[in-house]
Parts: sequence; C-alpha cells; structure tokens
Amino acid sequence: MGVQDFNPQVQEAIHRIQPLDMTAATTEHCRQLGFEGLNFDLIYGLPHQSVESFEKTVREVIQLSPDRIALYSYAHVPWLSPHQNQIPEAALPESETKFNILQTAQQMLTEAGYLYIGMDHFAKPTDELSLALQSGNLHRNFMGYTVQHGNLPSDLYGFGVSAISGLQGQFAQNWRKLSQYYEAIEAGRIATMRGYELSAEDRLRQAVILAILCPGKISYTDIQQRFGVDFKSHFADAFPKLEDMAADGLVELTETGLIVTPLGRLFSRNIAMPFDAYLPQLSGDKPTFSKTV
Repeated sequence: MGVQDFNPQVQEAIHRIQPLDMTAATTEHCRQLGFEGLNFDLIYGLPHQSVESFEKTVREVIQLSPDRIALYSYAHVPWLSPHQNQIPEAALPESETKFNILQTAQQMLTEAGYLYIGMDHFAKPTDELSLALQSGNLHRNFMGYTVQHGNLPSDLYGFGVSAISGLQGQFAQNWRKLSQYYEAIEAGRIATMRGYELSAEDRLRQAVILAILCPGKISYTDIQQRFGVDFKSHFADAFPKLEDMAADGLVELTETGLIVTPLGRLFSRNIAMPFDAYLPQLSGDKPTFSKTV
C-alpha cells in the first residue's frame, strides 16, 4: 500500500488524499482475507514534512504493523515528471531536515523491532527479506530488495506501461506512453520500446554494486575467482573516492575486501557510484536520477 504520509497537509499538497482510517480499514480487510505479507510505502522529503510530523506518521504505521516498510526519498524532478510542477517547491524540507527525518524514522522502526534491510527497506525479523539478509541470499532489482537464491540475479518479468524486465543478462522496457503501449498490443506486437544486453564488464560491475547494496561487503578474492580480474587494479580509479569514504566512516578498506559500515548503509548508493561506468554520462544541470538521500 502506498501510504506516503498520513499528515493531511502533506496529502493535500501531493494531491493524494488517503486518511489513516481508510488505510487501517483496508489493512484489516487484507488480514481477514488471509494475506500473508503486507507492505507499506512511505516517502520522506515531501512538502510540509517535518521531523515531528513524520514521527507521528511512523508511530501510526507501527501501530498498523505491516510486515515490510519501504522508506523512499522523494525525488523532485519536474523536468522529467511535469505533474510535479503542481507541488510547491518552497514547502519542500531542507536537505538537513530531510536527512533528520530519515534518521529519526530509521531509529523508530528499528526500535519497534524491524530489521534494516538496506537503503530504503525494513522488515520484521520473521519476514523472508530478513531471513534472506541473514542467509546471504538477498538480491535487489528495479523494484527494490527481494529474495534471491544463488549468485546470479533471477529473471524479472515486467508487465504494463513502462515496466522493465530483466532476463538472462538482458533488460527490456515497455513503452512509457499509454497510447504507444496500446498501439503495440493491439497490433499484436510485444510492447517493448528498448532493450539492452549486458557486456562482460557490465556483469562484473553489476556484481560489485549488488555486493555493496545487499550483503554490504566485497571480497576481492571472490571477484577474481568469478570474473578473472584483480579487483584493486581493475577498479583503481574508484579507490581515491573509497578512501575518502573510509575517512568519513562509511566503509572499511582491508587487504581482502571492502565492508560497508552501519553509517555507510544509509549511503549505499553513494558507495556504489564509483563502480557505475555510466554515471558520468548522466551528469548535467538537470540529472535524470534522484538524489541518494
């Protein structure tokens, strides 16, 4: 369920009216129907949010006791999503306030018994995400963290407008515009607008990035055995940035690998960025990706 925030002022600003009573009633109905897993999405960084107002939302969410919680950062990119022009930028919280909201919510959820899975996900200790984290079988795809068995990413089938599929090292995205999607379907064609096949270098970097985002550690020996490259020499350009992060307490660099610290887990995307070969191509005055926090 997309909760976002229970504060009425915030809901009005984002044009998404969903009172607490409505969500509570739907939650109870789902449980009566026998749903085994209930997930809530929350968003921090929305207009009119404060640490105090979001504390109230988190307390209400804890009372409803979902099995998983995704705590996403609001990405204000009106040049990509024109409807966001209706959101008052002046009401958006400052960066420091936004980070304090995140820290406070994380502390409240962990004190309530949820495990911090990583980046933006929390789950009860009995949830399969928590069990996968502890067993080393955690994976991440376009939709967030998921259960994964084995070393290679599992196939992901995406259906509907703009959906992305990941199949055997290939990505395919459906048309993002509704009219083009239906045109392809009605003509009996697959509604794919574009695709990409991973190169050997892509697969290597994918493995490194997933190791940072999921177990939070990299073994140089493991990378060498799987891909036949010496980690330190192959990623020599990344080490100056990693050393700066180590000085800030985000990672520990050892002779045998890299370990993401508890503080660093909040900045996993930043730690992964030096290994993203395509990121420099996306820089500009108006980036096509959201802020990391």
